[in-house]
This record gives sequence, structure tokens and C-alpha cells, in this order.
Amino acid sequence: MKGQKTITLRTVTNILIHVLLAVLAFIWVLPVIWIVLTSFRAEKGSYVSTFFPKSYTLDNYIRLFTERNVLNFPRMFGNTLIIAVFTCIISTFIVLAVSYSLSRLRFKLRKPYMNMAMILGLFPGFMSIVAVYYILRALGLSEGSMIRVALVLVYSATTGLGFTIAKGFFDTIPKSIDEAAIIDGATQWQIFTKVTMPLSKPIIVYTILTSFTAPWVDFIFAKVICRTNSDYYTVAIGLWNMLEKEYIHDWYTCFAAGAVCVSIPIAVIFLFLQRYYVDGMAGAVKG
Repeated sequence: MKGQKTITLRTVTNILIHVLLAVLAFIWVLPVIWIVLTSFRAEKGSYVSTFFPKSYTLDNYIRLFTERNVLNFPRMFGNTLIIAVFTCIISTFIVLAVSYSLSRLRFKLRKPYMNMAMILGLFPGFMSIVAVYYILRALGLSEGSMIRVALVLVYSATTGLGFTIAKGFFDTIPKSIDEAAIIDGATQWQIFTKVTMPLSKPIIVYTILTSFTAPWVDFIFAKVICRTNSDYYTVAIGLWNMLEKEYIHDWYTCFAAGAVCVSIPIAVIFLFLQRYYVDGMAGAVKG
């Protein structure tokens, strides 16, 4: 009898938990569904009488990529893609190299650097935005095509401070693997590239995703550095402009279409890399 009550209580608890999770999932998914449906909405304007569209059309996407007189979304998309790709490559290498060095090597300023990075991490990055802008201006990187270079430098420069998660992962890899490689005559670079990296696919995927996403969705630094140079606007600035008072009525549904388009590259990268998001430590040490 007692066992039956325990089983019944456990069943009720599981049902309640699953119902709660289903409600939370619905709350999370609803805005995504709404923005996708709004991107196909035929009615113009930001203020409508119904939550879901009454009629649907593809004109919002067509207009988003063809109309370039006011807001040139294709150019903004291209600018952001270039900046995000180069930032991703540079940032991923810096983060992994710094994390590996702090995890495996012992040098004089190792602990002071980690303490300094932890303290600096307590402050939001945009606090230094004015100083960063004037430094870029002094270097001649605040005008013309050099704006893209400036944004890549800004997004990549501070990535070395974000070593915490990757270092924690490298700390879990047994040092006996490194010692075995050293006995075989491998250098630190060979251990890093040929031993540690093949075992670190999950953290590499995580670093790539975060390094690509940060410049892709950033608005503050991009807006300050680009200023009025509309030829070098990113998608974040473009979507923000679509919601300004003079554009919101005509561009609101295009804003929803743009939001859907912005999410596609991140989703594609995640779907492509998720097969590598497995624990590579299984069977790493033998004997």
C-alpha cells in the first residue's frame, strides 16, 4: 500500500513538472511564432486590431532585399556577415590559446592576469566606448571602409578576458595526455593543435557560436563607431532604424522579416556544428 502511494505521488509530481515545462515552453516559443507570422503579415503598420495576421504575403521579404532607397538591408547584412566571420576566426583562436595557456602553462603573471580579467569582467564593456572610439579615431579607423576593420578589432580585442569557460574545460582534460605527448617528443604547439584540440570539440563549438553571435547582434558599439556612415551599418542598426517614428508604419512588417533573416545564420551554424558538440574525452587515455 505504501509502495502504491509512493508510485502515485511520483506520477502526479512528474505530470505537474511536465505540465509546468510545457507551459514555460509555450511562453518561450510564442514570441518566436508571432514574429515569424508577422513577417508574412499583409497589413501594414505596427498597430493592428488582431494578435495574429489576417492575411499573409511574401512582399515583406521581397521588399526587404530589393528596396534600397531608404534602408539598404542587403548591404547591412553583408557588412555584419563580414565583421562576424572575421571576428569569429580571430576571437576563437585568441580565446582557445589564452585558455590553454592559463590551464596548462605556469608563468609569473598567470594569477595576476586571471584576477585582473575577473575584476574587469565585472564592468560592462560599453563603459569604455568613448575611449575606444577616440583611440580608433586617432588611428584613422573611424571613417570609410576602415570602420569594418575597427569593429573587428573592437570585438576581438577583449575576447582574451573571456577565458573562464574554456579554461575550465581544458582543466578537465587529464595532464597525463600532455605528458605522454611530451615523452613522444611533441612541442607545446603540437600538443595544443594535435592533442588538445581534437579532444575539445564541445568547447570549440561553444566558442565559435559565442564569437560569431556577439558581433552579429551587437548594437551599441556598432552604432557609436558607424555613427552616420550608413554604408557600413550592421543589421542591428538597420533593424533599430526600422522602428524609428518615420519608418515604423511602413517598415514594421519588414522589421519582423529582418529579424527572421538575422536568426538564420546563427541557426545554420548551430545545426552544422551540433554534431561536433559531443564529449571528446571518451577513450582519450588508454592503459
